[in-house]
Amino acid sequence: MLYSHQSLFRFNSPRFLRPSSTFHLPSTMASSSLVFPSVSLNHHASFDAHDSLSFKSLSSACFGGFKHGHQRFNLGKSRVSMSVSVGSTTAIDDALFANYKPTTAFLFPGQGAQAVGMGQEAHKVPAAAELYNKANEILGFDILDICINGPKEKLDSTVLSQAAIYVSSLAAVEILRARDGGQQIIDSVDVTCGLSLGEYTALAFAGAFSFEDGLKLVKLRGQAMQEAADAAKGAMVSIIGLDSDKVQQLCDAANEEVEEAEKVQIANFLCTGNYAVSGGVKGIEAVEAKAKSFKARMTVRLAVAGAFHTRFMNPALSQLESALSETQIKTPRIPVISNVDAQPHADPETIKKILARQVTSPVQWETTVKTLLSRGLEKSYELGPGKVIAGIVKRMDKTSPIENISV
Repeated sequence: MLYSHQSLFRFNSPRFLRPSSTFHLPSTMASSSLVFPSVSLNHHASFDAHDSLSFKSLSSACFGGFKHGHQRFNLGKSRVSMSVSVGSTTAIDDALFANYKPTTAFLFPGQGAQAVGMGQEAHKVPAAAELYNKANEILGFDILDICINGPKEKLDSTVLSQAAIYVSSLAAVEILRARDGGQQIIDSVDVTCGLSLGEYTALAFAGAFSFEDGLKLVKLRGQAMQEAADAAKGAMVSIIGLDSDKVQQLCDAANEEVEEAEKVQIANFLCTGNYAVSGGVKGIEAVEAKAKSFKARMTVRLAVAGAFHTRFMNPALSQLESALSETQIKTPRIPVISNVDAQPHADPETIKKILARQVTSPVQWETTVKTLLSRGLEKSYELGPGKVIAGIVKRMDKTSPIENISV
C-alpha cells in the first residue's frame, strides 16, 4: 500500500467523477470539495440470472468511474430494481452487479508498486498536478516531491506509500484523459478493481466516495496498519512455484512447529505459482526452512512492516470502522470487485464492512482476475506506478490485452 500522486481537482468535482449533468450530494467529510451526484431514480437493469514478469517485484506489490454520460452495464436477464434518493435511507440491493459482464477494466496497483521517480509524467498534466496539490493540503506535506525525489526509505514506508500510490493512480487516469481518445477509453470502462490498497482507488474512480475522502481513509489505513505491525511483530514471504493447495500444506506444516501467536496463513492469492504467506516471524522462518522440501522454486521475504491481511492487523479494524462510518459512501456507478470475496457490492453499508475486513482478510486477486477473464473481459488498463498487474494478467492469459498508463 503506497502513495504517490497529487491532487487533480478543480474546486468542484474532479473530472473522473463528474457526470454529464449537474448533481449535488453533501459529503459528511467536511473538507471535501467534491460535488457528487444527487441521484433520485429507479433503475431497472436486465441481468442473466512467466514472460517478463519479475516474481519478486510482483510479490512485493501485492500489499499493500463512473462513466461520463451514459453508463453501460453488460448485464443479462432477470430484473433488478435500484432506487437511490438523496436524504433518504432507501435500501440498495447489494447484488445489483452480481451478473456483470465486463468488457473494459481499469486495474489499480497496491503497495509495493511505488518507485522513486514516479509522478514525473503526472506533473506535466495540469489536471493530474492539481490532484497532487489537493493531496498536499490533506496530507500536510509535498507528496509529489517524495514520489519524484524520495528518499526511497521514506516512500517505501507503509504510512506514506499507500497515499502516494492512491494519488498517483488517479493521476494516471488524468494522464490517459489528456491523450487523444483517452476520454473515450474512460467512458468505455464497465468494471474496475484494485490490488489491496488499489481497491480504494477503484472505488474513488467509480464514484463511491470523493478523492478527498478516499485519501483520508487511505492515510488513516496506512497509519493504523503501521501501528498494528508495531504492536505485534510479523513478516511476509512470497512462495514461488507452488499451487495454492501446496502452499496451504506448507503453512500447515510450519504451524505444527510454532506457538499459536506465531502461526501463518496465505495472505495474498496473487496468481498461480505466486502466493504470499503472512504471520509471526518464527512461523515465516519455519515456512522458509520447509519450502524446498515442498518443491517450492524459491521464497522471497517481502519488505513490509508486518503481517498484512491476517489477524495481526486486528488492532487496525476499530480505527477503520470508525472512519468508514463517518464517510459518505455511495453505490458505485460501475462494478468494483472486492478483494475479500472477489465480488462486486452495491450497498454502501456492505462496502464499508468489506473495506474494514480487507486488512485482516486474504486478498483474492487470482479469483478476481480469473473471473474477469472468464466473463469475457476484452481489454484492461493498469493505471499507476509499475507493471505488476499487467504481469499477473499475462501469466493467467497471454492473449489478454492490457495497457499500462504510468505516472
